[in-house]
Amino acid sequence: MKIKMELHWQILIGLLAGAVFGIFAAVYQLGDFTRDWITPFGTIFVNLLKLIAMPLVFASLVTGVASLSDVSKLSRMGGRTIGVYMLTTVLSITIGLVVVNTLKPGESIPRQVSADLQASYQGEIEGRAETIEQVKTRGPLQPMVDIVPQNIVAALSQNIRMLQVVFFALFFGICLILAPNENTRTVKSFIQGMNDVIIKMVDLIMYIAPLGVFALIAGTITAVAGDNIETVLSLLSSLGFYTLVVIFGLFLHVLLVYCTFVRFFTRFTLKQFFAGIAPAQLLAFSTSSSAATLPVTMECVEENLGVKNEVASFVLPLGATINLDGTALYQAVATVFIAQALGMDLNLAAQLTIVLTALLASIGTAPVPAAGIIMLVIVLESVGVPSSGIALILGVDRILDMVRTATNVTGDCAVTVLVNSAEQKLEAKEAGA
Repeated sequence: MKIKMELHWQILIGLLAGAVFGIFAAVYQLGDFTRDWITPFGTIFVNLLKLIAMPLVFASLVTGVASLSDVSKLSRMGGRTIGVYMLTTVLSITIGLVVVNTLKPGESIPRQVSADLQASYQGEIEGRAETIEQVKTRGPLQPMVDIVPQNIVAALSQNIRMLQVVFFALFFGICLILAPNENTRTVKSFIQGMNDVIIKMVDLIMYIAPLGVFALIAGTITAVAGDNIETVLSLLSSLGFYTLVVIFGLFLHVLLVYCTFVRFFTRFTLKQFFAGIAPAQLLAFSTSSSAATLPVTMECVEENLGVKNEVASFVLPLGATINLDGTALYQAVATVFIAQALGMDLNLAAQLTIVLTALLASIGTAPVPAAGIIMLVIVLESVGVPSSGIALILGVDRILDMVRTATNVTGDCAVTVLVNSAEQKLEAKEAGA
């Protein structure tokens, strides 16, 4: 009898094999071989996921909204979703601040190591100077302006503009509800068919997921270590405590917030929930991109957890753009860590400023690798910490980016099953009445 291995185990094997190969490549100086012959397969896999992400968001969200046939239901679901997302983000920032103020990882960094790290990564900071300056000069309402696209084709062509696609899809779907049904039936049918085709594309792409994850992890280790594994070991010896503090904070947030939501407000056990979203978590860890993982995330919650398409297609794309709890927690920890390392004391007012600023910054963070490091500038500047201090954490940012992206995706899934459970209870109540 042929036994089919579940997808998350296949991906996990690919991830572990990639890690082993990446270390092997660093030890035996196979960096060039890995970059030329292994990494491209990871790039192709991510590109395939990104290729279908935007069309999937548009088709799925329009289909979901149009199926509601009631704008008030959408308004209710939207209000609940945004409210829960804001709550979880504030909680994540608070947890991050409590952890970093308790453990004080910045005080463990010797002054000479701090100076060396800043000198090593100063060039990378200067390379991002233009982007950083643009972020710093944004007006307070710029995130609201950025939501409304000038050109939907241009928005669809860039994954960093996902919120614009969400806006247009919502607008389009609402108008489908309001327009005469006999005139819009063909449009609804076409978009539904388009959605079905894209879902099939997701299924086909996932056949190569283990290979893609293998290549991504091997390439990541090679990119960080080069041909000298001692580079990574040296960084970890200097920033190991900081790295562990961030990871501990993220774990604590998942345990205290997401697990509580799932255990007490949905019908799922924690084992069922995490088993259902495991493929999405592992892909998020491998790609460091919520946007690239989105097609798989949607499939996981719908197929494995039974979430209705109208809920998943609305809550998940929105979450990929505004619910970046892992990123927000990381920004809070990183800000206080840098201040500690530079010998600066942040009072209660400054820490409350971090909560507010990190909340707003997380909403505007693009769901792509390394975007969080740019948005960190806003948080640092808000409390008077020199943005050049980012150089202290750049060496381990790629590693932490993987972990916080997995946290972001876990949060999106937790809120999705929560909203779905609330909608089901309300529908059952209305049916009984």
